[in-house]
Amino acid sequence: MTDLLPAVWDALGGAPAELRRLTVTGPPATLASAFPVTDAGVTAVGASLLAATAGTDTPVAVDTRQLAIALRSERHLLRDGRSPGNPFDPLSAFHRTADGTIRLHANYPWHGAAALRVLECTEQEAPAAIAEQRARELETAVHEAGGIAAAVRTEEQWRAEAGPPPPLVEVRELGAAPARPVRRPRVLDLTRVIAGPVATRTLAAHGADVLRLDAPDRPEIPLQYWDMLPGKRSALLDLAAHRDTLEDLLAGSDVVVTGYRPGALDRFGLTPEALAERHPGLVVVTLSAWGHRGPWGARRGFDSIVQAASGIALTEGTPEAPGALPAQVLDHATGYLGAAGALLALARQRRDGGTHHARLSLLGTAGWLQSVSRTAADDVPDVDPAPYLTDISAPDGLLTLATPPGTVGARALTWPEPAPAFGVAEPRWAG
Repeated sequence: MTDLLPAVWDALGGAPAELRRLTVTGPPATLASAFPVTDAGVTAVGASLLAATAGTDTPVAVDTRQLAIALRSERHLLRDGRSPGNPFDPLSAFHRTADGTIRLHANYPWHGAAALRVLECTEQEAPAAIAEQRARELETAVHEAGGIAAAVRTEEQWRAEAGPPPPLVEVRELGAAPARPVRRPRVLDLTRVIAGPVATRTLAAHGADVLRLDAPDRPEIPLQYWDMLPGKRSALLDLAAHRDTLEDLLAGSDVVVTGYRPGALDRFGLTPEALAERHPGLVVVTLSAWGHRGPWGARRGFDSIVQAASGIALTEGTPEAPGALPAQVLDHATGYLGAAGALLALARQRRDGGTHHARLSLLGTAGWLQSVSRTAADDVPDVDPAPYLTDISAPDGLLTLATPPGTVGARALTWPEPAPAFGVAEPRWAG
């Protein structure tokens, strides 16, 4: 068991006696970093396994080699035996500015268009245009235009501007409600890239009925849905135009997971407090980039952007060449911890009643990673991914996916049906 797990498990509300059930095998480090990312991954995945089996005395285990593949699942995905290509747009990179470095995120076309509107240039002309800008001014302008950018800062600079990071996880009870009967959990998935979808696909791997909703005018990147939809049903729904359908889905849900910036879903009555009032007894999990407080709380963000702003990129590189974690660990770790929070809260609800809320953020995970002891992982062995991949026949072809990490009672987890298929399901609960 990793030394990081006891404090995290306690923050999630887990019983200390459960920790003895987790076994960790494999090399102590399988991802090279200035940060203990292998331990962080073991902690997050281990917490999800313990939460899924809490109270059963079932042994669970994590192998660090499988973990390394799972934390980089999007890199190992194949379609019909071939890589679907780099999901990062050319603009989604570090760019030199007149006074430093900035990182943009433009994988979704609307975010790239926002940055180009600010720069008043084509994508090919963007690097030269960015080089004439001051990093903080461009960061603000891109944000105000609806795009995503972050000037590269040191950890000290970030803390001076933004204050201390949010907690890794916050759990609270929103109000009284009767205990609900035990059944296969229904999870309404209102998430995108990558933390939220990791949380909900983990819940699917542990037996939940997961229904993901996306807006009809915001198509998902194929690589993202191939990697993040195994075991889930995916439907398209305009929440503004179909409020009755949304309310029916909420009324039939046990867990609601949202993965948008704070405030983005408020107009649909999807704040934790509003959900507790209309649907007492729900478990609500909210995941965001920057947390719900602070000067950046309402900003859009992704893993790479949080790394750039918070100081991680400089720790992993240099001022001349900022680096990145060896995996999108902020996303994946936050996702597994979100699944653990959902499962423990669901068990509490069924035992004691109440409406429960677990809140996490990429920035909280970044702050946690920065707060623990750092021992650079040198001579990290390469992991052969083959034993930790599986083939799934899907409507878009034969998908090769990373298997869900961990074992339960010495049995490997597998991806349940259905196979990844974006937007083909009806927005309703079956049965």
